Amino acid sequence: MKTWREKLNKKDLPKIVEIPEKLAKKWGNGTMVVPSPLEVKEIMDSVPYGKLITVDLIRKKLAEKHDTIIACPLTTGIFIGIVAKAAEEAKKEGGKDTTPYWRTLKTNGMLNEKYPGGIERHKKLLEKEGHKIIKKGKKFAVANYEKFLWK
Repeated sequence: MKTWREKLNKKDLPKIVEIPEKLAKKWGNGTMVVPSPLEVKEIMDSVPYGKLITVDLIRKKLAEKHDTIIACPLTTGIFIGIVAKAAEEAKKEGGKDTTPYWRTLKTNGMLNEKYPGGIERHKKLLEKEGHKIIKKGKKFAVANYEKFLWK
């Protein structure tokens, strides 16, 4: 079985494809980038201490980089999870400079329950950088996350 870090090295990506019909209803016709996990990691690596980025902003950066209308929502989300798990894997093996995946939030500043350690760990890592976490219904978000967005 591949390690999470091995899963970052997907050789056949990125690739540009036509926007599928079911996504075209929302986004229109044109092209979409299916990014590579390493491109997603590169963006996540670049978010400085105390700053945040959302999945939507990552997708926007990828689309701009490849001159497409959108970046694939599904694969980008999957690759964010792989980057987080690869960072934890590296940390467990003594890696000191791992991707600060906790700075990547879901839409509307929501915390990601699928990150290693779940919501509690995500919350703890964000609070350590000075962010205030609030409850929104049954979920959690960073208060005033827009103020901290890194573009």
